[in-house]
Amino acid sequence: METPAEDTAHMARAVELAACGRGATSPNPVVGCVVLDASGNVAGEGFHAYAGGPHAEVVALRAAGERARGGTAYVTLEPCDHTGRTGPCSLALLDAGVARVVVAVADPTPKAAGGAARLRAHGVVVESGLLAEEAERVNAEWLTYARLGRPYVTWKFAATLDGRSAAPDGTSQWITSPEARADVHRLRAESDAIIAGIGTILADDPRLTARPGDPADQARPDHPIGPGLTFRLTSPAERERLTSPALDAVRQPLRVVVDSEARTPPGAWVLDGEAPTLVAVADDVETRLKAELIRLPRQDGGLDLHALLRELAAREVVSVFLEGGPTLAGAFLRQGLIDRVIAYLAPALLGAGPAALGEAGVATIAATHRLAFDDVSPIGPDLRLTARPVLAPRKES
Repeated sequence: METPAEDTAHMARAVELAACGRGATSPNPVVGCVVLDASGNVAGEGFHAYAGGPHAEVVALRAAGERARGGTAYVTLEPCDHTGRTGPCSLALLDAGVARVVVAVADPTPKAAGGAARLRAHGVVVESGLLAEEAERVNAEWLTYARLGRPYVTWKFAATLDGRSAAPDGTSQWITSPEARADVHRLRAESDAIIAGIGTILADDPRLTARPGDPADQARPDHPIGPGLTFRLTSPAERERLTSPALDAVRQPLRVVVDSEARTPPGAWVLDGEAPTLVAVADDVETRLKAELIRLPRQDGGLDLHALLRELAAREVVSVFLEGGPTLAGAFLRQGLIDRVIAYLAPALLGAGPAALGEAGVATIAATHRLAFDDVSPIGPDLRLTARPVLAPRKES
């Protein structure tokens, strides 16, 4: 049976709303909800704005009030059926008298799943799967975390059109424009952790903090969430209308240095205390480095990256922004641990110098790591390319 256009439009709006919570809900998912009254008119909408705050369904139901009775709710993720920092959304929908619930994606976690079954058991019509691909895309970080037991990894790099990340003398500041760098700071602020290798620390001494300026003063570009759909962050006024309180503060992600031999200098920027920092070292290394350490087994000439990501997941790190150099990026790619690639390409040519990506386990063209483009957008004079692996990452053992 063909899905009514109205259903698709309302779920698309719910997906758009879900995206407004990106970067603020970890370790919870982003969720959007639209509630109609019994006549099919929009009565309330909302999104999950911050961890510990009201869920999207509760925000939308509060806005709808008595108009929700006999109406329909469109939710991007199956309503939860457990009590955590907030009560079950399944019960909130039942108490509001909603007659029909349309769900995009089932909740994969045993703890929270079951909301659809409870609603059906109480006579509510529940339909699933509408715009599932779009809803999965906007919630990819949390779904990867929930399904695979590891954070979602975004590898970001900046390069010239011929793929060089630095000049032959090692200089790389700045290949891309201020606009591109501001976009990177926005993405950092949306991430739970930033990972860099010791080579990057020794060569560039980066701060690895999010410094996007005042979010209210910066326009946020549209981003793709599926065929024909994009999201735009709502204005501060819209956030205030949909959530209470509205959170616009910049969150500093955890900084993680992959440093098998514990060579991080004591005076490195990443140890300045401006944001929390972990240094991952080999489990057989002796060091007096004054930093919080993660000890990991050696693997593939470096550290066991699967173990690193499991350790971060145990700390409720849902999303990782990989900013290491070509060696670390190649290691992540070889092990199937990159979920998204964001490349900033400058209209410039070097002809020599380090490549953006090191050895990635490709000996023949048949073994090429194939990607699918999700977005191609101009950022100032540069180009931002967003792509993801064609094949899904393998499950953790």
